Amino acid sequence: MVYTVGKNTYPSPLEGYENAPPLPDEKSEDGKSYKNPVNESLSKAYLEFPNPLDKGRRGGFDVHIYYFQTNETQTQYAKELWERIRREFPELRIYRFWDRPIGPHPVAMFEVNIFTPAQFGAFIAWLAVYRGPLSVLIHPNTVEEVEGTSHMEIERRNHSERAIWMGERIPLDLGRFG
Repeated sequence: MVYTVGKNTYPSPLEGYENAPPLPDEKSEDGKSYKNPVNESLSKAYLEFPNPLDKGRRGGFDVHIYYFQTNETQTQYAKELWERIRREFPELRIYRFWDRPIGPHPVAMFEVNIFTPAQFGAFIAWLAVYRGPLSVLIHPNTVEEVEGTSHMEIERRNHSERAIWMGERIPLDLGRFG
């Protein structure tokens, strides 16, 4: 089954599980959560990003860490965080420390690319603790060919509908995506 909302389509979350047995109603020891069926192995999503996330040079996710460039405290904190990330996560791609708005980003920021689910789990958990007063946009990079949909429309969707925010949401200039 495919769901259509506006111009976007969504495969059923149960795709591949159509003939699975019913889930048990049994509760776990905590009395609140449910006991789940046991699988023979972990989900492939622990090892590889699912399609259509980019598994190539661009990486599966971009992480934009924002700071208000006219706020001296935020600027200093952001510089220290940028340095700490470069030291603690050298395997990630860390870009320039922008001191002004750039592209659709209305305030200063720096960007980090994530390439694997393991990096995502480690870095995003770490960032939840260390981002301090800064806002963070996490958006997927997708590789998809949707008939009648331009690359810029897909980028707009990745930066909005598919985005994850930490801290205060900062309105992006989505008009730059057409």
